[in-house]
Amino acid sequence: MSYPPPIYDGETGEVSARARLAGGEPDLVYPNGNRVHYLTTGQGSGGTYGLYRWEFAGPRSGPDAHFHRTITESFFVLEGEVSIFDGKAWNAMRPGDFVHVPAGGLHGFRNESGPASMLLHFAPGAPREAYFEGLARLGAGETMTDAERDEFMRYHDNHWVD
Repeated sequence: MSYPPPIYDGETGEVSARARLAGGEPDLVYPNGNRVHYLTTGQGSGGTYGLYRWEFAGPRSGPDAHFHRTITESFFVLEGEVSIFDGKAWNAMRPGDFVHVPAGGLHGFRNESGPASMLLHFAPGAPREAYFEGLARLGAGETMTDAERDEFMRYHDNHWVD
């Protein structure tokens, strides 16, 4: 393993850091009260990763077992308890626990015991915001035909398993 090729060719560096302060309003609020903060989008990171703070409001929610073909996904629990499926079993993860899922890895996540929060990391950076926002619209009552739903999931690289 070695360092990847340079993605910056300048000689002196540049002022390009961005900050997002704690306590800001979420970028997305689901009908069930879940809140999502877009800390860094795939577009904002030049396609290298996406990082999101997910705040579960309390009602049980989260995706069942699925996998992605094009992205890896990682979870870092900040508060409460989040159940994460590792391909074999649902595991109760607590603050400080971390799970990394390579592309193709079966996984799912949900809160089952009340409010919780975690960081979600996707690499490389994909347009997950449109996926999250589409799910919020569905949660608010928007409907899709089976074919539209299948295309939505395929486009956003979500492949569900039984």
